[in-house]
Amino acid sequence: MKKVLAFDIDQTLNIAKTPIPDEIADLLTRCLDHFEICPISGQKFDQFLIQIVDRLTDATPEQLSHLHLFVAQGTQYYRYNIEKKDWEQVYNFPLTDDQVAKITNAIETAAKELGYWEEDKLAPGDEIIENRLSQVTFSALGQKAGTEAKYAWDPDCKKREKICARAKELAPEFDYEIGGTTSINAITPGMNKEFGMTHMLEELNVTKEDILYFGDMTQPGGNDYPVVQMGIDTITVRSHEDTAYALRGILGVTE
Repeated sequence: MKKVLAFDIDQTLNIAKTPIPDEIADLLTRCLDHFEICPISGQKFDQFLIQIVDRLTDATPEQLSHLHLFVAQGTQYYRYNIEKKDWEQVYNFPLTDDQVAKITNAIETAAKELGYWEEDKLAPGDEIIENRLSQVTFSALGQKAGTEAKYAWDPDCKKREKICARAKELAPEFDYEIGGTTSINAITPGMNKEFGMTHMLEELNVTKEDILYFGDMTQPGGNDYPVVQMGIDTITVRSHEDTAYALRGILGVTE
């Protein structure tokens, strides 16, 4: 019997960059009665709140105490404090200002050289490169772009593969992973989802056999692939509908 259900977010629990739909919110709330629920994604903390936590409107404080937010690929971890009725940061492993500057320069240079720097398509106040403290994230069309535009920009990941390869030449001391629909997450070596999942094991005092992971980017080079390499049982999904189908089955034998 699994003790932990861990999830990527975009394309796994939702349509990219949107709040989780009603059915996923209901299923996750029900799962909180039986499992530790652990979203782990390249998203920043505020996005976890907007896309997941704020949608769990029926969850009790006791249920929320079983929800664990592994932010920025798990290089930051937040849990719910019942007494304070608020989220508290347990750990954080931020990049230095110098590292952020080097990564930003490498990715921007690579995207511009390849013709994939599309600043003219940004919504007002949006940005292509974002400092998420423990990682730097490239979002080709920014965070506010429409879903259809994001899905259409790089469906086969070829553009981002080229950007990653060139950025690696320019700043080889960092790793570059493809995530979401238009994103690249840049990190120091080892600070990927394997790092986050390893800390998840420690923080929750569980084993790899206790975890079932859901993700859409489980192929080599995808940001879910390190979880596969760890030997953690993984379900590859194409959409939140796939995840909902699996969760309905799990709850069918649990409740």
